[in-house]
Amino acid sequence: MGCNRIMKITPRQILATTLISLSLASGFAAEASAQTASVARGSDLFSAECSRCHVPSQWVGVLNNSWVNKSGEELFTQIRATMPAETPGSLSDDEYYDVTAFILASANITIEGGMISHAAINALSIQPGESAPAASAADSTTWTHLNGDERANRYAPLDQIDASNAADLEIAWSVDTGIFGPRPETYSVTTPLMVDGKLFATAGATRNVIALDAATGQLLWMWRPDEGKRFDDAPRKGSGKGLSYFDNAGEGVIFTMTPGYTLVALHAATGKPVESFGKNGVVDLQEGLRLGPGRDDLDIGISFPPLVVDDVVIAGAAHLVGMRPVAASNVKGDIRGFDARTGKLLWTFKSIPAKGEPGYETWLNGSAEYTGNAGVWTSMSADKTRGVVYLPVESATGDRYGADRLGSNLYASSTVAVDYRTGEKKWHFQSTHHDIWDWDTPAAPLVVDLPNGKEAVVQTLKQSHLFMFDPDTGKPIFAVEERPVPASDTPDEVAFPTQPFPVLPAPYDRQGFQEDDLNDMTPAILEKAKEIASKYRFSELYTPPSLYQHPADGTLGTLHLPSSTGGSNWEGAAYDPETGLLYVPSRTVTSVLSLVNEPEASSIKYIQGGARTPTIDGLPMVKPPYGRITAIDLVSGEHVWQRVNGDTPDEIKNHPLLKGVNLPPTGKPTRSGMVLTKSLLFFGEGPGGSPLLHAVDKATGATVAEIELPASVTGMPITYMHEGRQFIVMAVSDFRNPAKLVALALPE
Repeated sequence: MGCNRIMKITPRQILATTLISLSLASGFAAEASAQTASVARGSDLFSAECSRCHVPSQWVGVLNNSWVNKSGEELFTQIRATMPAETPGSLSDDEYYDVTAFILASANITIEGGMISHAAINALSIQPGESAPAASAADSTTWTHLNGDERANRYAPLDQIDASNAADLEIAWSVDTGIFGPRPETYSVTTPLMVDGKLFATAGATRNVIALDAATGQLLWMWRPDEGKRFDDAPRKGSGKGLSYFDNAGEGVIFTMTPGYTLVALHAATGKPVESFGKNGVVDLQEGLRLGPGRDDLDIGISFPPLVVDDVVIAGAAHLVGMRPVAASNVKGDIRGFDARTGKLLWTFKSIPAKGEPGYETWLNGSAEYTGNAGVWTSMSADKTRGVVYLPVESATGDRYGADRLGSNLYASSTVAVDYRTGEKKWHFQSTHHDIWDWDTPAAPLVVDLPNGKEAVVQTLKQSHLFMFDPDTGKPIFAVEERPVPASDTPDEVAFPTQPFPVLPAPYDRQGFQEDDLNDMTPAILEKAKEIASKYRFSELYTPPSLYQHPADGTLGTLHLPSSTGGSNWEGAAYDPETGLLYVPSRTVTSVLSLVNEPEASSIKYIQGGARTPTIDGLPMVKPPYGRITAIDLVSGEHVWQRVNGDTPDEIKNHPLLKGVNLPPTGKPTRSGMVLTKSLLFFGEGPGGSPLLHAVDKATGATVAEIELPASVTGMPITYMHEGRQFIVMAVSDFRNPAKLVALALPE
């Protein structure tokens, strides 16, 4: 009744349903006969206790996506801690071992005779092997979340496309989104999902949901919201960033959040609303909000999908851009968790605490009562092992002036870890105190397994800082220093006196704007830049905004780097679990922080206005490079390589002031979406970039191939295997013609 030997298994071997015989390591031989787990008993227990939430077939994907480098003992412990959902821990250890054995068998890990010792389960190691067999025609992988999985690594262990053949990629199919109305959308940032041979995406200005055949792009179904005035009033229109997928006991469900701020559940097979969810498939997210006192309008919506983790669906919140808010009061961006089956509200996390709650004291003069925003407008991530969702919280009202909300302002501009079943806060880290730069937290934190056996939560930021946290405590893994920063001379504003600076890793883009940052492509250009810059203030990283036409010195504002859109932004980063390298796209774009008093536009004393960002006859004020990709070793904290994200833009290359000047590639001031595979890093050039998908060597950043596309990559690419063929799919846009979804694959 024993087993023969324990073997390491690769994700490819799991997916290819390789038969792996497990057996007892010699050190546990005496225990094997006394303590064994039964697949048959586990099957009965699973049916009785677990099948309400799970289906056996899901475990191939679960082990591949979340349990590589974990032990069987950890799997057993997690099952015991979380199942059954209503009464975790209610079975005996022997019964949990039976369920674990059944789950291993369900992932196509063959257990000889249907029995496996407890010790063998504990010693099992699910790790990438040194080599993997070639893909079979039956291979299939999924892309179930915006960033691949709930851990947001944007990594797929696929290598059918590699350095030897990436240049051979061709368009396998494309879909013109112009038919998805009410009018053609020429700019799309959607990121598709792929599950069970179907591709799911958003399309069109009103955010239609479409399902396509993953192999051919054939339209399978479409769902169209019809929100009327609610759509007209929405602050975040357009097709949005994507969708979420939920496996409801073997039945797929697609979640979308509409421009009018509703949460909708659709049957993945048909596109029809799930009638048991909310009211005929819809939960109205405008209900239950903490409104802005004195505001008749409702400034709230979102362009990102919710996050689904286990059987909880978590909805974020976004608002109008806050550079020129009409008032210091606004609706609060509370984060809410709902039952993914029924739509019942489970919890609310108040990102601006209510009176009497921890953090309320960081909003001076009672400003927490009326201040709004501080939602999660971007993607979220989760750690199923710890039962935690990570919330990247944005800044509060408004983006440039905070005299109406003095204090550090928790939990605005923070990374917050919350129990995804209860909404209880576990820990937080505020990356920008009293944010008056619009340097909110723009991307999902990555939940990563490091090659040294440790785990980390990794947060990229607009100001090009990268923070790494212990996932249990939130304590920074590398030292963080609270350093003094410049004070504000704007009336009534009190900038926070210190800000956190990570000692490692180093910033991945430029910070602050000094004279030596001026464009020096030629001596004449540098002189022009100095003349223009003399009308503005230079800055350190956290120099506050200044008044337009300042009465003390006549300056028009403060030149700043990075801008309020980064640095890096919602595209986040991609992580390679085999090497420990993180890849971050960023851009170098100047902005001017200038404040004006315009009582006809806002009741706030000062809002952004006055000066536009200056140029040198159309050339950037700052010297290149303008866009880059940085590879960072997360174990050492050191940069491994950095490269530009593309060639020099034509408007710079052909500029009259640069006639006869031979420039090296400058990169483009765009933001690059990327996807990482076992072999290569792929990235596009973002809106306004060249119509290319770049394939580069992960170790060096050297270009492997540049694949021509109909337009520039404006969504984030995804990759999957379907019917033995690897695809790379992305949204492309040229701002003139309807955006397209394009699928690349090797020639058949």
